[in-house]
Amino acid sequence: MEGHLLMSHKELERKRVLDEVRAKRLTLRKASQLLKITYRQTIRIWNRYKQYGPKGLTHWNRGRPSNRRYPEAFRNKVIKRYAERYKPAGAGPTLAAEKLAEENLVVDHETLRRWLMQEDHWKKKRKYREHRTRRERKHHFGELVQMDGSHHQWFGEDRPQTCVMQMVDDARGIVLAVMDEQETTLLAMRSLWHWIERYGIPQALYTDRKSVFITDREPTLEEQLAGEQPLTAFGKACKKLGIQIIPANSPQAKGRVERKHGVLQDRLVTEFSLARVTTVRTANKLLQGGFLDKLNEKFAQPPLEPEDFHRPVPKGMDLADVFCFEETRTLANDWTIRHDNRYYQIVRNNKPLPRPKDKILMRWRLDGHLSLLHKDKPLEFEALTPRQFQLHAKANIPVAAKSAKVTRGRGTPWRQSCTRMFAETESED
Repeated sequence: MEGHLLMSHKELERKRVLDEVRAKRLTLRKASQLLKITYRQTIRIWNRYKQYGPKGLTHWNRGRPSNRRYPEAFRNKVIKRYAERYKPAGAGPTLAAEKLAEENLVVDHETLRRWLMQEDHWKKKRKYREHRTRRERKHHFGELVQMDGSHHQWFGEDRPQTCVMQMVDDARGIVLAVMDEQETTLLAMRSLWHWIERYGIPQALYTDRKSVFITDREPTLEEQLAGEQPLTAFGKACKKLGIQIIPANSPQAKGRVERKHGVLQDRLVTEFSLARVTTVRTANKLLQGGFLDKLNEKFAQPPLEPEDFHRPVPKGMDLADVFCFEETRTLANDWTIRHDNRYYQIVRNNKPLPRPKDKILMRWRLDGHLSLLHKDKPLEFEALTPRQFQLHAKANIPVAAKSAKVTRGRGTPWRQSCTRMFAETESED
């Protein structure tokens, strides 16, 4: 037998199975099952194998030039033109293919890339990983605080996961931690509130891109008109305090707080087990009752600069009104506001009394207390039950509006001002 025959792994496997058929140790139907092809295809391959031997199992176009290949003269012309005009300009295969097409030398950019590499006119560029350098610590305490939540089975493997929100100062490595069932906005606000009460307002927070800290929603019409960016409830609180939120692009970017997660998972689980702590409430008592102080005493380090960049809480600012949830609602014609299928009545003795269609700010503190504000001034209001609201709405519907026959004259009730209607309803009561 002259020469060598190149065969792929699939073709070699077919030859092995068909040799078993030739030795009558397998049937063609069993061979089709082993080769995972149809029975008719197995018969065709078997006939070619009997007639041509192993060569009948290979693709017959192997080693032959493609019928769709470019002419050799065209290939040489393209390579010559690239070497004369585009190689000195530093053009790559993709750009060069576009420029050559303008000269009626149309060739696919990948084909051109392969030709140029064969002629040593172009070398494949390796994509190396981006080089990262270790970021130096900030110089001042309070200049940057890293913040992140750690989900772990803190109370043992037989207990569900809970979340510990950690705050780590970048300059000193001081840690503050608060635990809750989940990583929520409420947990983030409570953690930052504890930090401010203990150390002051930091300059910036370094967080991940979770929805607690960063939102990707489109701005509302009011935000577009005011030129403001969409903010989460936590982001609004930080804006009031003048704290910048810096989102990290990778977990490695906030490596100090990530490594503190490992320290807590190693030490805190043991502390909980020894103290028989099994609830979030008792866990927070242990954290604030000396565990974090001992941890900071062991691992914290002095900053490079002695100045403290924390700011005190401005005089007159109530942190309870900062760490809250706020929504804006439009005042209805009957001086009510609806939210979450609940109704709130603005009472008449508010001075000045807001007008219908005015924007009312609803503010929920973390303790659940609700307050309504109009132009930053608190309003007196009453919460209505669904039954009370139905009676209230029924009392404010004009009599003429209930009739099927309506005369739209100047004296009809809906032509009167909302203020007069509200005053008449109050006087009847």
